[in-house]
Amino acid sequence: MSTILQIANADKNLSTLMKGVKAAHLEETLNGIGPFTILAPVNLAFGNMTPDNFDNMVKQQSTNNRLSDMLSYHVLTGKKMLRDFRNGQKLPTVNGKEVEVTVIDGEVRINGAKILAKDRQGSNGVVHSIDSVYYPS
Repeated sequence: MSTILQIANADKNLSTLMKGVKAAHLEETLNGIGPFTILAPVNLAFGNMTPDNFDNMVKQQSTNNRLSDMLSYHVLTGKKMLRDFRNGQKLPTVNGKEVEVTVIDGEVRINGAKILAKDRQGSNGVVHSIDSVYYPS
């Protein structure tokens, strides 16, 4: 069975995320035992970022950890299938901060980001694609 990193790497809609994961040196973590849940922003979500854009974060990764902080905020500790999310939940991320779950009429959002593709299981967790990028406070 593939790891969650291999699943994300095989999805052409997640190529920008994978570029960031490599630049932030998160590959070893995401290939680890886990389990993890990746809330993976699609390429279009990265294109919607503000002037402090993703490419600048990738270029500056060696001098600051903003890229690593932002991407690790999209990785939950533990394996969470879509059915496991409950309205009002606060879930821990790999970077130590929490994200908040909202469920309205069966639609699950994490920190406001809508889950698109769901429940892609790997040997060390699960991958859900989301429609936006969010930042730790």
